[in-house]
Amino acid sequence: MCVFVLFGRGECYDSRCQDSDSPVSETPAGPTPRVPPRSKTPCAADSTPLLARAATPPDVLLAVPVRIVPEAPPPVIRSESVDSSEYYEDVDPGYVPQSVNIVSREMFLPVPGQGKGRYNSLCSDDEQLDDDNEPITINRNSWLDYGISTLQGSVYLPSNGRLAPPPQEDPAHLSVIKMGWLDKNPPQGSLYYQRRWVKLDVDHLRYFDNDKEVYSKRIISTSAITGVSNVGELKFEVVTHNRNFLFRAETETERKEWVSVLQDCVRGRQTSSGFAPASPLTPEQQGYLELKGLRSKLYTVVCGEKVFLYKNLEDYRLGVGISSIEMNVGNVKDTDRRSFDLTTPYRIFSFIAESEQLKDQWVEAMRDSIGEALSNSEVAEQIWAEPSNGYCADCRATKPEWASINLCVVVCKRCAGEHRGLGPSISKVRSLKMDRKVWTEELIKVFLLLGNERVNGFWAANVPPSEALSPSSCTEDRRRFIGNKYRHGKYRKYHPLYGNQRELNNALCINVQCSDVLETLSLLFCGADVNCSSDQADWPSPLTLAQAHAPSPLALAQAHAQTLQSEFLSHNQNTELPRLEVGGLMEAVHYSAPSSVSYNGFLFKTGSMARPITERKTKEEFSRRWCTLNDGCFSYYESDKNSTPNGMLKSAEIVCLAVNTPDKHGYEHTFELYSDSERLYLFGTDDPESHREWVKSITKTLIPASAEPLLRLGFERIGRLRYKDGLNLQSPRVGWFALVGSSLHAYLEDGEGEEIHLRKLQELSIQQENEVLVLVERGRTLYMEGERKLDFVGWCGAIQRAAGSSGDSLSQQQLTETDIPVLVDRCIDYITQCGLTSEGIYRKSGVNSRVAALCEAFRQDARRVRLREGENQVDDVATTLKRFFREAEEGLFTSQDHQAWLSTPVLQDDSLKISQYQLLLNRLPRVNKATLRALVNHLYCVQRFAELNQMNLHNLAIVFGPTLFQTDGKDYTAGRVIEDLIQHYTQIFDVDEQQLNRQLDEITVIIKVRENLNAKVPASGSGDFICTVYLEEKKETAEQHVKIPGSMTAAELTCEILDRRKITVREKDYWSCWEVSEKEETERPLHHLERVLPILHSLGTDSHLLIKKQVSMEAMLIYLASKVDVSKHGMVKFREERSILGLGLSSGSFHDRYFILTTGSFRMYKEVRSNRPERDWNVKNLKVYLGIKKKLRPPTCWGLTVVYEGDKLEKWYLCCDTQLEMREWYASFLSIQFEGNVWPTDAVHLRVSRALPLDTRHGNVSLIPLRGSENEMRNSVAAFSQDPLAVSRFLQSPGLIECYRPIRELNRGLQAYRKPPC
Repeated sequence: MCVFVLFGRGECYDSRCQDSDSPVSETPAGPTPRVPPRSKTPCAADSTPLLARAATPPDVLLAVPVRIVPEAPPPVIRSESVDSSEYYEDVDPGYVPQSVNIVSREMFLPVPGQGKGRYNSLCSDDEQLDDDNEPITINRNSWLDYGISTLQGSVYLPSNGRLAPPPQEDPAHLSVIKMGWLDKNPPQGSLYYQRRWVKLDVDHLRYFDNDKEVYSKRIISTSAITGVSNVGELKFEVVTHNRNFLFRAETETERKEWVSVLQDCVRGRQTSSGFAPASPLTPEQQGYLELKGLRSKLYTVVCGEKVFLYKNLEDYRLGVGISSIEMNVGNVKDTDRRSFDLTTPYRIFSFIAESEQLKDQWVEAMRDSIGEALSNSEVAEQIWAEPSNGYCADCRATKPEWASINLCVVVCKRCAGEHRGLGPSISKVRSLKMDRKVWTEELIKVFLLLGNERVNGFWAANVPPSEALSPSSCTEDRRRFIGNKYRHGKYRKYHPLYGNQRELNNALCINVQCSDVLETLSLLFCGADVNCSSDQADWPSPLTLAQAHAPSPLALAQAHAQTLQSEFLSHNQNTELPRLEVGGLMEAVHYSAPSSVSYNGFLFKTGSMARPITERKTKEEFSRRWCTLNDGCFSYYESDKNSTPNGMLKSAEIVCLAVNTPDKHGYEHTFELYSDSERLYLFGTDDPESHREWVKSITKTLIPASAEPLLRLGFERIGRLRYKDGLNLQSPRVGWFALVGSSLHAYLEDGEGEEIHLRKLQELSIQQENEVLVLVERGRTLYMEGERKLDFVGWCGAIQRAAGSSGDSLSQQQLTETDIPVLVDRCIDYITQCGLTSEGIYRKSGVNSRVAALCEAFRQDARRVRLREGENQVDDVATTLKRFFREAEEGLFTSQDHQAWLSTPVLQDDSLKISQYQLLLNRLPRVNKATLRALVNHLYCVQRFAELNQMNLHNLAIVFGPTLFQTDGKDYTAGRVIEDLIQHYTQIFDVDEQQLNRQLDEITVIIKVRENLNAKVPASGSGDFICTVYLEEKKETAEQHVKIPGSMTAAELTCEILDRRKITVREKDYWSCWEVSEKEETERPLHHLERVLPILHSLGTDSHLLIKKQVSMEAMLIYLASKVDVSKHGMVKFREERSILGLGLSSGSFHDRYFILTTGSFRMYKEVRSNRPERDWNVKNLKVYLGIKKKLRPPTCWGLTVVYEGDKLEKWYLCCDTQLEMREWYASFLSIQFEGNVWPTDAVHLRVSRALPLDTRHGNVSLIPLRGSENEMRNSVAAFSQDPLAVSRFLQSPGLIECYRPIRELNRGLQAYRKPPC
C-alpha cells in the first residue's frame, strides 16, 4: 500500500480513499520541502524520452522545461503470452516518486468543467501584449468566441472532474512542488490585487485565473528568477532579469512557505540543473505566429514535447512567457494556405504563419513534437548502444531516430525523408521511437551487430570527399548523394564475385548458414538473388522435405538456426538492387528515376511522324516489331532474334502516352507515344491483354512516385505538361496529368492530387500564339503549356472533346457549378429576364429552323452560346428548352423510376404524397435532381405571374407533363405530377420561403424596369423618333432626316440612307453607321444588328450618326479568318481617366501594361510576369471607340478609348504602336462581343423595305391573315404555331380580312394591335 498527500492548507488524503470526499486525518504543516534533485536516468516505464539537445547560440536564450523523471518503478513482469512487439510498459499504479511532497486536498489539479467559471485569453488584463502604458481591452471570452470551451467527456480526461491517478496523470503535474491561491499585483501597480491560482514546479512558476484553468496567464522559468524576498506585510517579490512580480499571501505562515520553497527551487535549479539560461535546449522551431483573436503576434517556440508562447523575442530570451502547451494530447490540422490549428482537449489554438512555406515548417515541427511526446525511446536507446549508430550513416548528424531496416543503416530525420523518396522497394524507413512493432529482438541485434560504421564500409567505401554530406547539407545534395549511394550503388565496395551471377548466388546460399551478416549484405547488394535456389544436392538434415526440394537462402538460414540472417533476408525479399552499371553523377531533373519495370513482346508499329495522326491507319501500314522495356528504356527490334534495336525511347524522353479508342486504326487496340524530340510513335495489337500490359508497364516507367495514383485510373491520355496558376505566373512548373472521361486528374508540383471537371469549366480557350491552354474554374485559372507543339495539340483536342457534351443524357451535358446543364441554365435565365410577361410562354412554339440552330449551337459548345434580347426570340428559347427535355436520353425522371412518379398523384393524403415525392427526388441522380429543382423553381415563378403571361398552374402542367415524361400527352397523369411539384414546391424541395420571396421581388423589379424601357422606346407605328443622319461627313448638304422605329438596326438605317441617295453598293464596300463624338474625338462603327434608337437616346449634343465606309473591315475579316482562337494578349500603353481604377498611376502619362483578352474577360497585368491582374473587366460591358483625345498627348496616333458600363461608368485609353496592332485589337473585341458575327455573310438581304422588318419574319412566311375579335386572332396564332396547314383553313373561311400584320408582332402581344381592318 502506498500513501501520498499533497502539500497545501492542512488536509491530506489517502490514495485508498480517493473516491471519497472526507479527509482521513489532519496533518500539521511540516517544514518547507527541499527541491528534489533532477534525475538524469530515464524511467524505463516512461513512454516519453528525456530532452537531449545541443545549446543554442548565446544571443538567444530559451527558457524551456526540463522534466523531472521519477525513480525507476519496480520491475514489471511480462506474461510469456504477450507479443513483445505490441507490449508497452506502463508505470506501476501504486508507485509514487519519493520527491512528491504532502499537500492538501485543495491541491488536486481539477480539469475544466462545465460550470460558470470565466474564460480568459492568453493575455489577461494585467498581462497585455501591447505596451504596458497603452490601454488595451482584451475579451475574456475570446477563447469561447472561437468555439473553444472546456471539454467534458474527453478521451483524455476522467469524467469525475479530476485528473486520473498517477499512472494516467500528465507528467508535468507529478513535479508540482507547491500550489495555492495568492493575490497578485498587476504590472501597472494598481491599488487592488487580483486573485490568482499559482503553481510551482522545478522548471516554472505559473499563475492562472482559477484552479480549473489548464493554460496559464504567465509562466516564469525558475532559471530566470534571480531572487525572492519579503516585501511589506504578507507580501513577497519574485525578481527576474527585467521585471518583478509582487504576490500577497493570506497568512504570514503561508508567505514564509512560498518564499522558502521558491528560494530552494531557484537554488536547486541553479546548482543541480544544467539547463540555465546560458545553456538552453535547442528548439525545433521558433518565430512569430499570429494567434486568431489577438491583435499581436506571439513568439512561439516548439521544443521537445511542448510548445511555448511568449509575448515577444525579448521575453523568450529572458525566460518569461505566457503559457505552455503539452503536445502529448495535441493534434495539428492544416486548415488554409497560411493557417493551421493546434487542437487539445481544452482549447483550439488557430495560428497563422507569415508564409505558406513557414506554415509547412511549423506544422511539421509540431507534428514531430507530438510524435516525440508519444514515442518510446527504449528501442532508440538500445540501437544507440552501438556507438556508430549514434550518428547518421549518411550525414553524421547526432542521435538519428530513423532507420532503413533492409539497408541496415540508422539515419537522421532529414536523410530519412530522402530515403522515403527512393520508395519502399529500395529503402524501408522506420522510426526508432514510434514504429514499436517492427523492432523485434532479432532486428535490434542485427543493427547492433552491424552498426553504421561496418555497414558504411560497404555502402560508402568510395565516397569522394567533395560529395560527402554534412549535417548542414541542403536537401538537393542529400537527394543526389542518397540516390547515388543506395539506388545506383555508386560508392559501394564491390565483391570479388561481382558480375558472376551463378557464383554470387552460390556464395549467398553458403554464407547464410553462418553468422556473417555483413558478408550476406555485401553479396546481396552486389547482385546475388535473394530468391535463388541452390544446386547443391546434399543439404544438411535440418531442411524439411519441401525446403530441400528447392532451398532458398532464407530457408537455409532458418534451417541452420541463423535467426539474424533470417531477419535480414526477410526484409530484403522484394528489395530492388542497385543498378549493375557504375553510373556517373546523376543530374537533378524534374522527374523521378523510372521504376525497374520489365516487359517484352511483339507489337505492330508504323513509321514515326512529326504531325498529329488524322487519318485511319490500315493494318498494311503497320510492321511487326519485337519490343522490350527494361530499366526505363523502351526498344523495338526487327525481330526477337536481333540484338541491335531499330530505335529506342528512354522514359525521360516520353512526354505523353495516348490510348486510342478501339477500331480507330486497322488494329483494334493502339496507343501513341509522344517524345520530346517532336516525334509520334503509333503501336498496335489485336490482343487486349497485351495492349493493357504494355500501357501499364510504360506508364509505370513514365510517372514518378508522387503521381503514382494516376496509374490506377482508366486514362485516355497521360503525361507531363508545364503549367502556371494564379499564384505563380512567372515561370512554368511541371505537373502530371491524366484525362479520364470528362475529368482531368492532375498532380501539380508540391501538391496533392486534384480533379478538374472539364464540363464544369467557366471558360476553355487556346492561345495559339504561345501555345497555352486556359482552363478557368470558379475562383481559379490554370494555364497549361505543352513541352512540345505535337503533344500540346493532342492534349488540346482531347481536352476540348472531353469538355463538350458527349451524349443526350443530362449527366453528359456541359454543367454549371450547381450540376445543372448549361443549356437549361441559360434558357431559364433568359426567359426569366425577358419572357415572364410574354403571353402564352411555353405554349406557343418557336420557328423550327431557329430552334434547330439553337439546339445545335448548345450541343457543340454550350459555354459559348449567349442568348440576347433582339437576337433570340422568347418562343424560340422556350421551345429549345422543351425540345431538350423531350429528347433527353433516359428523361428527367429516369426510366427506372418513371412509373413510380406517375403513380404518386393517385395518393389522396397530401402529406403522404409529398413524402413519396421527396423519396423519389432523393433517388434521382445528382444532375437530374439539381435540374428538376431548377426547372420547378422556374415554373413556380412563371405561374406566379399568370396574370401577365396567362400560364397558370394547370396550363404549365399540360405543356410540361408530356414533355418531361416523354409521353404522347393523351393521359393527364404526367401533367398531374408536374402540377403537384409546382403546387407543393416549397415542401417537396424544402425551400426557404424568405429566399423565394426575394427571388420573386427581383423578378417584379425586372418586369417594371422593362415596362419603363418599353415606354421610352415606342414600337413602330406608335410614335417614331425623327433624327438627323449624315452621309460621309457632317455638313448641311449631307443631312438626312429619318424616322427611327424602335426596332430599326444599324444595317437597316444604312440601307435606307443609301437607297435615298441611290448609291450602288459594290462587292467590297463595307458601309456602316458610325457613332461620332466631336468632344471626345472618337468614333465607333455600330454593329449591323445594334438597335439605333437606344444609341440616339444616349448621344450627347456634341455627337451624331454618320454613314460612311469602314475601310479597315476587309483587313479585319482577313485577320480574324486566319486566327484559330479569338483571344489576344500583348503589351499596350495604358492611361486611366482621373485615377478611377485606383492603381496609383500618374494621370499625366501612359504606362505599359500587359493585357489578355479572352471570350469572357479583359484582364490587365502590371507586367508579363505578374501573378495577379490589376483589373478584370467583363468583355460584354465594354464599348470600344477608335481614337483618343489629342489633349491627352498619346505617344502614337493609333489609340482606342474604352468605356466600361458596369456599376459605375469607367473610361480609359489604350495606345498601340502601329495601326495594324490597333486594328487587330479592335477586331478581336468585335469578334468576342458578337461571337464572330462581325459582318453579315450576305449583305444583300439587308437591303429590305422597312415594311417588312427583319425581326418580324416568321421563318419563310412573313404574314398571316387575321379575322374576328382579339381572342379569335390569338387562337389563330396558336393554331398556326401548332399546325402550318391552318393557313389554308383560314384562307377558306368566310369574312376573310385582307389586312396583314407581321406574325412576330402577334407573338409579342396582340394587345398592341388596335387599328380596324381595312
